[in-house]
Amino acid sequence: MYIMPAEWEKHERTFVEWCVHDSLVFPDNYEEVCNGYAETINAILQFEPVTVIVNQEDVEKVLKLCPKASILIIEHNDAWCRDNGPTFVYDKKGALHGINWQFNAWGERFKPYDLDNKVAQKVLSHFNFPCIDSDIVLEGGSIHSNGRGIILTTRECLLNKNRNPHLSQERIEAELKSKLGARQIIWLNKGLFGDETDGHVDNAACFSDENTVIIQMCYDKSDENYDITHENLEILRAVIDENGEKLNIIEIEQPPKRFHGDIRLTLSYINFYIANGGIVLPVFGEDAIDTDKKAEKVIKSAFPNRRIITVDGMKLIKEGGNVHCITQQMPLRQRIKKR
Repeated sequence: MYIMPAEWEKHERTFVEWCVHDSLVFPDNYEEVCNGYAETINAILQFEPVTVIVNQEDVEKVLKLCPKASILIIEHNDAWCRDNGPTFVYDKKGALHGINWQFNAWGERFKPYDLDNKVAQKVLSHFNFPCIDSDIVLEGGSIHSNGRGIILTTRECLLNKNRNPHLSQERIEAELKSKLGARQIIWLNKGLFGDETDGHVDNAACFSDENTVIIQMCYDKSDENYDITHENLEILRAVIDENGEKLNIIEIEQPPKRFHGDIRLTLSYINFYIANGGIVLPVFGEDAIDTDKKAEKVIKSAFPNRRIITVDGMKLIKEGGNVHCITQQMPLRQRIKKR
């Protein structure tokens, strides 16, 4: 029996995979993307150690931009550690293990991905963690845990036929119960409009404590996200946990629409990262200054004992993800028992 800890539980380190030039959707933005990775890594380093997973050819660049980070050379095709890295869980004795999910590059969207599908196992082997192999395709950005057996996800992603076409919802739920210790699964129907991950929950909503969910909301009825976010809000409002209690729900206003060419970018304040004693929050500037300020205020209220560092989310988002997408937390090797 395993349990997936909450992101706010104490970490030993954070993993980040360094971006790969040949994998970029917009290769001309390579230097901007590198600077976005470095800004995020250096922000996290103010709170905890960071291990950067790099291809051999990028070692010198990473050491120059992130001199305080440690380096782990594992060859990879793409650089979204949340999705192709290991998901860490505790066993019943509180010892840390890692799950090696199957990875197919968000439904065969990007190729090749053969190296990416080996990253989790290689990380676990390097750090001498027991490896729990799963035969289902699952990305870490598609799940959030409250650390006490409630898993938040979306049907759009986890039940998408480009992931596990041969598996029923019941079979996938069984795997979440077995590998993550899920006693309750909250199924939102969709993630944010246009999200090329097919609706990862880490752009739409997340836990901020065991009983509280932060959800990004759209209040403009002409926006495609209006119906999506209001439906998700109603689903969350209807949830009753195993103690017979409703969830506390915190709304955070989405930033204004932003495009790169004719592509709408999936801007999300929910895609922040919880580090030891801190929050690294992407903000977007320009016409989003007002919602940036509101978001920072909301996050500060939700995490009053953590210091917030904002980073320029525009450096990363053109490639389809943000701060949470490029990170993966490694909890302490032995879980701290809650008193």
